[in-house]
Amino acid sequence: MQYAILCYHSESTVCAWTQEEDEAVMAKLAVVQERLTKEGRLGPVARLMPTTAATTLRKHKEPAVVIDGPFAETKEQLLGFYIVNCQSLEEALAIARELGQANPGGSYEIRPVALFRPGGTAA
Repeated sequence: MQYAILCYHSESTVCAWTQEEDEAVMAKLAVVQERLTKEGRLGPVARLMPTTAATTLRKHKEPAVVIDGPFAETKEQLLGFYIVNCQSLEEALAIARELGQANPGGSYEIRPVALFRPGGTAA
């Protein structure tokens, strides 16, 4: 089963890191990523640009409204994600804990992924 590990953190904290601090965190995360890649378990990984670069499509009204920035008013923002192949939720949590040791602060949300195949069924 594939699991999404969604990475949340305070954007103001992460954006305040020096280049050296950011590179150090990314190097620690790369160790985990390289191991998962060698095991054939790592799918797409994305680091999202800051919320100041976001655009939101509000679809609860007709016509839909496009606004600058994210709509969520939260203390932590979605900064990126991993897709990993795991046999169980416990395995996905172990990977999230390992990523958390490399990148302190914030939180990880773990969700099973159901693939959508047009004309087919969710897998």
